[in-house]
Amino acid sequence: MVRVLKKSIAWVLSIVTVIFTITPESLFEKFNLLLYASAEVNVVLTRVIVFIAVLVFSVIINVLHLLCRRSIRIKGNNYSIQIKFGDLFRTHACKKVIPFDECFTTAVGEAPGDNNPGSVCGQYLTANPINDDDMHNLINNNQLIPAESNSAYQDKDRYESGKILPNGDYLLMAFAKLDKDGLGGFSTRDEFLDCLSTLWKEIDKYYGQNDVCIPVLGSGSTRMEGSPTQQELLDIIIASYKLSAHKIKPPCQLRIICKKRDGFSLNNIGASM
Repeated sequence: MVRVLKKSIAWVLSIVTVIFTITPESLFEKFNLLLYASAEVNVVLTRVIVFIAVLVFSVIINVLHLLCRRSIRIKGNNYSIQIKFGDLFRTHACKKVIPFDECFTTAVGEAPGDNNPGSVCGQYLTANPINDDDMHNLINNNQLIPAESNSAYQDKDRYESGKILPNGDYLLMAFAKLDKDGLGGFSTRDEFLDCLSTLWKEIDKYYGQNDVCIPVLGSGSTRMEGSPTQQELLDIIIASYKLSAHKIKPPCQLRIICKKRDGFSLNNIGASM
């Protein structure tokens, strides 16, 4: 609310300056709001009322804008981030990052080791079926090298979190680490930050002069230390990207797609940092 008031006052100062500059004094003198007061007092009172009216109008407009907006843009010297509500799969003219687990599991189902059908990865695999052989060929064709140690889940080959497999308009990403039961997550926030750092390097390699669109990573079923909210995860992702030396060069940009959730607001970006 403080930011709204500051912005509204800035608007008011600009607007009333124009009004008072181009409006003849004689017009203000026509309003005798206090019958027994002097003309000078009535002029001052009229000007105060105009100021208050413009301020109220500006506050209303700014509040409505904040309540209704569906996107926000953050710009720096060498980057641009667009954060918006929407559906990752309905975005156009961009590369889309799809977070898999560290083993690039292709099964979709309810078992602990499967991809949840409602997750971004589950939706992608449902619409674009890939079996284990297809994934193995994709990995080989892109010469993606497994990590030195195997996954805790069934001793499978695993890949560094943040590494990417290009596949058409999609960038398939090794994301959540798996425990012995096949559940995905990160033991610490440092692991999550390391994943993001690797991701920005990979995007820099593969974005190909296109916008890149990502979901709010970790906001689904991924387990993480402290169980951060979508609001907190978004702030971490933005801060990590700002600090990274690897960015998408303008006019291309990073797009972050958010889901509408209770307690989440585009107006609170940065509040948790």
